[in-house]
Amino acid sequence: MIRALIVDDEPLARRGVRVCLRRAADVTVVGEAESGMVGLRMIQALRPDVVFLDIQMPAMDGFALLSAIKGDTPPFIVFLTAHDAYALQAFGVHAVDYVMKPIDDGRFDDALCAVRQRVLERQAHTALAKAPGDEPARVAWDARLEAKRGGQTVWIGVDDIDWIQASGDYVTLHAGARLHMIHESMDGMERRLDPRRFARIHRSTIIAVDRVQGFSLLPTRDALVTLKGGVALRVSRRFRHRISLDGLRRL
Repeated sequence: MIRALIVDDEPLARRGVRVCLRRAADVTVVGEAESGMVGLRMIQALRPDVVFLDIQMPAMDGFALLSAIKGDTPPFIVFLTAHDAYALQAFGVHAVDYVMKPIDDGRFDDALCAVRQRVLERQAHTALAKAPGDEPARVAWDARLEAKRGGQTVWIGVDDIDWIQASGDYVTLHAGARLHMIHESMDGMERRLDPRRFARIHRSTIIAVDRVQGFSLLPTRDALVTLKGGVALRVSRRFRHRISLDGLRRL
């Protein structure tokens, strides 16, 4: 079971989240808090897997509460707010997702799917750490990629890549004003790149997280990221949790 805590100063909002969670057979609500301070104490005492957290609360808002959480395994956070201006900041502090009020059932279910994925990833990591035998080898992510141009080999440092686009049996690396094509699938490219630095946002798009300078939600439940330089790219619902997984760490 996924153990959930609801923190919101509005009783109706807490009730709405609880109603949404009743549809999920794998989630149990372990408590509700009407303020950030109470929520912090309940997080420390109950150790929930996920907190559905209002941003705008008196005395201690959602961001202040999040910064006060201690421990090696903090709960995953789904922010709740009536103002989409907080979207980029929410993902910048490693939130799993961001749900607008009034809550749309589809959007809430998307957020809950992202939470399930993160919980499974954490459980798998914990099980691997406890497994007997030799420690697993560290993954060596590619520092540069090889491309062919006019019969010559060209090396592209991953630090120079802004985003990557699927192009049939190839991928196109966008590195500033330069384009480089590599015979590789998007799945293969994703496996070669450090997931702390690159995020798959669409079946045909990977971005460098530190190039993101804007993020906005769309009515379709997709999202839009704007990269430094002004390039705007769509984030599909299927991959949107990857942005929060990486947490926009460099913003």
